[in-house]
Amino acid sequence: MKMTAITLPLTYGLLAMLLAAAWPSAAHASRESELAEKAATVLRDSMDTPDRRIPDSLLQDAEAIAVIPHVVKAGFVFGGRHGRGLMSVRMRDGVWSNPIFISLTGGSIGFQAGVESTDVILVFRTRRGVDSVVNGKFTLGADASVAAGPVGRTASMSTDHTLEAEIYSYSRARGLFAGVAIDGAVLRVRERSNERVYGRGVTPRRVIEGGTRGTPREVVVFRDLIEETAAR
Repeated sequence: MKMTAITLPLTYGLLAMLLAAAWPSAAHASRESELAEKAATVLRDSMDTPDRRIPDSLLQDAEAIAVIPHVVKAGFVFGGRHGRGLMSVRMRDGVWSNPIFISLTGGSIGFQAGVESTDVILVFRTRRGVDSVVNGKFTLGADASVAAGPVGRTASMSTDHTLEAEIYSYSRARGLFAGVAIDGAVLRVRERSNERVYGRGVTPRRVIEGGTRGTPREVVVFRDLIEETAAR
């Protein structure tokens, strides 16, 4: 069939529209893949220093692990912090889920100035906190108790006065990870990021229950690293 002079421009116009619609999605998807790669690097780095690493016993009993690389804290009198990351959940059969994409946001008021960037790791010890995050948003210290986590491969949890904390938090400053208190920060699910990676209409609940496929390689690498790090 021979294209007419009118049909040809219409065909190219339609193709251009389709490419324009697809290109932002591809760009965003690569952004999520890059974030997953950074989160995997943070988690790997956190385990490379035996005397300052997150205790194996804590990771082995974790219900979920969240990694938020490059949390920026900035302020001049009024301050705030924000970062994006991933959270993987231990499923009922013990296998770790594909991660959901989350954000961490917090504010503070006081005499302060400057900009600081840190990497944050959250270790969830109960399902209650996990469910709260998956259902929407979650405030550390209000919706669940949070404490600065112990460090060291053989650190004992039995004598820790914060043993009842539901979440342990860590951050990296000056190259070393240490326990840090971050009460008041809010965790939210990034719905658009999850849909860009897993497909339109895919809910966070479906992701952590193993109902997705076609996951980008960088996201799979992060999940597998969680599995390896928290092996029981």
